[in-house]
Amino acid sequence: MDVRPYTIAIPDSELDDLHARLGRTRWPAALTDEWSRGTPVPYAQRLARYWRNEYDWRARESQLNRLPQFIVEVDGQPIHGLHVRSVHDEAVPLLLLHGYPSSFVEFAGIAPMLAEPRSDEAADASAPSFHVVAPSIPGFGFSTPLTSHGWDIARTAHAFDEIMLALGYDRYAVFGEDVGAGISEQLCLDAGDRVLGAIAATDPGAIATAYTPPTDHLSDDEREHHEQLKGARTEEFGYLALQTTRPLSIAYGLTDSPIAQATWIVEKFQEWTDPDRRLPEDAVDLDDLLTLVTVSWFGRGGDGAANMLYEAAHAQAAWGRSHDRPQGVVAFGDEPLMRRILDPDGHLAFWNEHPYGGHFPAMEAPDDLVGDIRAYFARLLAV
Repeated sequence: MDVRPYTIAIPDSELDDLHARLGRTRWPAALTDEWSRGTPVPYAQRLARYWRNEYDWRARESQLNRLPQFIVEVDGQPIHGLHVRSVHDEAVPLLLLHGYPSSFVEFAGIAPMLAEPRSDEAADASAPSFHVVAPSIPGFGFSTPLTSHGWDIARTAHAFDEIMLALGYDRYAVFGEDVGAGISEQLCLDAGDRVLGAIAATDPGAIATAYTPPTDHLSDDEREHHEQLKGARTEEFGYLALQTTRPLSIAYGLTDSPIAQATWIVEKFQEWTDPDRRLPEDAVDLDDLLTLVTVSWFGRGGDGAANMLYEAAHAQAAWGRSHDRPQGVVAFGDEPLMRRILDPDGHLAFWNEHPYGGHFPAMEAPDDLVGDIRAYFARLLAV
């Protein structure tokens, strides 16, 4: 397998085209400032002005290029990602797996933190450092274009395992969130002992979906509360219904209109980040968010992300299967039912929770996430 170094180099013509398209946006009627119908037009217009006139892609491109990157073909599919090695040869290989609608960009901030412990952590000999590998799922980020159908969770897990082996890591740790947690689970099943252990990030949304584990053990009050959680989330799943049934219907707009791509992603940051944060930029840095959006635009990731959700929904593999690899969970958000549903009998090798944050912890609460990943694997390695 030919794993090659990669440097992001977006042509000036692509950047000029982005700015021109933003300037030609045809706007719907601005009838509300509320988010209940999607990203409000006044907010989207402010975002477009900032993206076009103030956001500095070249500075962000240079910042990303300070992190070592790779590109490789697996089954004819380009897969791109970060590969940030620690200076310590004995560091633990760690595979970071993002969810929807993200990419490797989400981990750009924490990859160096994981590779090198802070000075206070370095004093603790049990605090591991990591060789960090953070690929974008096929169809996301710069793991584009999709070259074939069939890139579901199982096929993606197999590809990532092959990449880890090609990089020289025959045993490795895994972190996953959202779809990435599903890929992590598949790796635990398929790669077996090559996976040292896995840790997943979760938030209250994870227990309000069709993939929620059994809840027969809940009390009547807890069951009622759980139904309220699911009911409150119902109207957030329009994006999922469309992309898991007719991905091409939305792919045209996401590929042709940068403001469609931006609002499609930004809406999820408004809904899925810490509920105490009113706007997306209250929860995460606005330039970091726009970097994620811009990479999706240049990589034409809207099309690929929609198709990946379609493949996952139509694959035979189910979520929530048991495996024998050590599993930890770090939960973000003030919701006691998360542990009651996800770890009712305390069987997990690690559980920690934070009463804040949400679906994108690497961007919302990076210090907490890094600390939990390090604490979990320090515990595993000490056994």
